Amino acid sequence: MKRLGISIYPEHGTLEEQLKYIKMASENGFKRIFTCLISVGDNIEESINDFKVLTSAAGEYGMEVIADVSPDVFEALDIDYRDMSLFKEIGLTGIRLDLGFSGVEESTMTHSSEGIKVELNMSQGTRYLDNILSYQPQKSQLIGCHNFYPHRYTGLSVDHFIKCSEQFKKEGIRTAAFVSSNHAQFGPWPVSEGLPTLEHHRSLPVLAQAKELFNTGLIDDVIIGNAYASEEELKQLGAMNKECLTLNVKLHESITELMKTIVLNEPHFNRGDVSEYMIRSTQSRVKYKNEAFPCINAVAIKKGDVLIESSLYSRYAGELQIALKDMDNSGKTNVVGRIVDEELHLIDAVLPWQHFKFEQAIYA
Repeated sequence: MKRLGISIYPEHGTLEEQLKYIKMASENGFKRIFTCLISVGDNIEESINDFKVLTSAAGEYGMEVIADVSPDVFEALDIDYRDMSLFKEIGLTGIRLDLGFSGVEESTMTHSSEGIKVELNMSQGTRYLDNILSYQPQKSQLIGCHNFYPHRYTGLSVDHFIKCSEQFKKEGIRTAAFVSSNHAQFGPWPVSEGLPTLEHHRSLPVLAQAKELFNTGLIDDVIIGNAYASEEELKQLGAMNKECLTLNVKLHESITELMKTIVLNEPHFNRGDVSEYMIRSTQSRVKYKNEAFPCINAVAIKKGDVLIESSLYSRYAGELQIALKDMDNSGKTNVVGRIVDEELHLIDAVLPWQHFKFEQAIYA
């Protein structure tokens, strides 16, 4: 099951604000919380009571809480890696090791009687996971999560992200990555230029970011890295279809009711014999083969245009397509809508036989 998460930083905002944020996220279907023990610094012990209040509230809403830690946190709190009782006392579901140990420590932690999950940093691209697995951990207690990047231009490239994610996914380990709210201001560090995992997500709407992460098939949990996301962002993410790519489309004013029905209500999947130039959804031409498709907007075709073939194209009439490149129009193809710019990059990742849907644009 794919899930959504938020982040809470106890040093930013009042306890009342944080509890309200947790409640609002829960009401929109969010299931996990990321927090950070590293950034608390010298005030770790003083902050433990606040953490307990937050984890208690999260538990009431059925949300798990995982906190970022490092070897320095273990030292500051005088924690032995063989004893996870303090983390259990705080109310944590798991700990995320931003900086890890040698491998044997991580493996030992997964066997703790407290049942604390051990979340590994997925963004390194090293043999770190292989090393831990060689020490025979309790694999069900291992999970993974990418880093986020507060400094502009320091986030991951798509290629590195995929490479790192595949290392964990092939081992059957649950994975997570971060998206960045455009309305949030706070993270664990003073720099505040967004908190995404992928660099090219930094200026995109949070919904478009989440769609891409889920659509990779490599990420199970998507977490908003910064706080506090707006209520509208939480609602958009909560309402999204996490299992099927849903593209926001602006429909052309000339579209007929039948064409609108095909775009918004009919099921779509990309043909297996894929084209370099377009995504082809062909079932509508079968279902509506006896219907007329007038030529209403046969203009030049741009990448991202949503197309429906007119009756001038005979047996292709009623077929829906998404242009992957700019193309000439023969004068027989209707441009009935366009994928919003914020999601244009998503169409390049649609696979053969992949199912997808459309919804009318919700971005400004």
